[in-house]
Amino acid sequence: APRAEVLVVALLYGLGAHGIMTLNDFKALEGDRQMGVNSLPVTLGPRRAAQVACLVMAAPQAIVIALLTLWDRPVHALGVAVVLAAQFWAMSVMFKDPRAKAPWYNGTGVLLYVSGMMIAAFALRGVS
Repeated sequence: APRAEVLVVALLYGLGAHGIMTLNDFKALEGDRQMGVNSLPVTLGPRRAAQVACLVMAAPQAIVIALLTLWDRPVHALGVAVVLAAQFWAMSVMFKDPRAKAPWYNGTGVLLYVSGMMIAAFALRGVS
């Protein structure tokens, strides 16, 4: 069975993936409105939905950084922190026009998110 550390990090990144799914909903914003689909971008509006999505993605990563530090993996924690800092930059770009920039962030920010996940996975290889 997987170690508790592996399960915790997998759960955290899984929760953060909800933000990715919310950003993906921006592609169908107009269609969702017309069809009565209450996606977060429809319900909250593009700006607020983008903020919620980014918070949902960033918070678990901040917890992963803290856990990696506690588990004596400071280099990996720093790697995830650098990737998260790059995501904050990408988020600031997206917040200028969430409706137009969400697809761009889906490519840029999500790649960074997955990179952090991979760094965390490498860190967990050596946790005993």
